[in-house]
Amino acid sequence: MPTYSYACTACDHAFDAVQSIHDSALTECPECAAPVRKRFGSVGVTFKGSGFYRTDSRSDSKASSAS
Repeated sequence: MPTYSYACTACDHAFDAVQSIHDSALTECPECAAPVRKRFGSVGVTFKGSGFYRTDSRSDSKASSAS
């Protein structure tokens, strides 16, 4: 199950919650019962293999004929 990060809008209390994808988002802070918002962080994406760079889609014959 994914872990979601939340932050309180009133007291700045930050916490994580393990929730199912189908569960509703949390709405109140466990410390002060004020509204909370989801915090979004960077996503770790790894591109493996060829085809992810501009030079990967070009063949050697096109590169040599252009010069």
